[in-house]
Amino acid sequence: MKAELLAALREAEEYVSGQELCERFGVSRTAVWKEIRQLREAGYRIEAVQNRGYRLCEAPDSLEESELESIRRTTWVGDRIVCFKEVDSTNTKAKQLAEEGYPNGTLVIAEQQRAGRGRRGRGWEAPAGAGIYMTLLLKPEIEPDNASMLTLVSALAVTAGLRSATGRPVGIKWPNDIVMNGKKICGILTEMSAQVDYVNHIVIGIGINVHNESFPGEIAHMATSLYLETGVHYQRAALIEEIWERFERYYDIFMQTQDLTGLTREYNACLVNLHQEVKVLDPKEPYEGKAMGITPRGELMVDTWESRRLVSTGEVSVRGIYGYV
Repeated sequence: MKAELLAALREAEEYVSGQELCERFGVSRTAVWKEIRQLREAGYRIEAVQNRGYRLCEAPDSLEESELESIRRTTWVGDRIVCFKEVDSTNTKAKQLAEEGYPNGTLVIAEQQRAGRGRRGRGWEAPAGAGIYMTLLLKPEIEPDNASMLTLVSALAVTAGLRSATGRPVGIKWPNDIVMNGKKICGILTEMSAQVDYVNHIVIGIGINVHNESFPGEIAHMATSLYLETGVHYQRAALIEEIWERFERYYDIFMQTQDLTGLTREYNACLVNLHQEVKVLDPKEPYEGKAMGITPRGELMVDTWESRRLVSTGEVSVRGIYGYV
């Protein structure tokens, strides 16, 4: 009932009467008061005025299921929301839930990760309360070879969501690092379980630096947070909703062709190193060239002095000539 009560308080322009809440939920005034009291204990500031009712004045930066469900406007993402105080990795937990039969659209969120992972097994700093650590479980009817492009679809959704929430420039460093002011603010890790011609499930893990006030010395030059860039402490639940609303729209476009044909132009417009000199860190033969955008398959086109080369996701890293971007 907490999620429904919060939604009702948010819908009301001013006060909503206790009697109206009783009738809406089919419970007693005592039951309503008990829920109000528990919400206050959880950090919600709810005003109660005799003969007028209740009014939500302020909400905490909560990642409880009730908070996320009360603001949810997505169609299918988050049909099931599972929240944890601490996990090793939200991707690992989502894969476990997939094996247990949890449905397409299940969203796994944690306040803290003990073993967050990035591309090629790199660690991801995930302190308690500082960021957004979440994974979406998908069970799509697509060819396994097309699954990796969902990473780029997710990057677009995060970029659009953060731009909307902050009003600040946000871009993509191919294929899936989200950057503000030339530094990484978000990483995305997509993993798949599949047969030769059938996808069992896909998990898309997203980690966003939100409230971090500093980073360890070895990554301080390349990592940032929303707080460091804007000086604002954003409500993480609202950011999550912004991102997944946009993901649903981009996902629908992707599924029409099972490639990035309908998203290439928008993705390239977000690419921070478009038409810039980049270094392709291919372990076989590193080389330099100019980034020319992506193909409908999500490959990065790089023009060298002798030819155009296509860089596939998951194979190599691409950096700016003089640094991270």
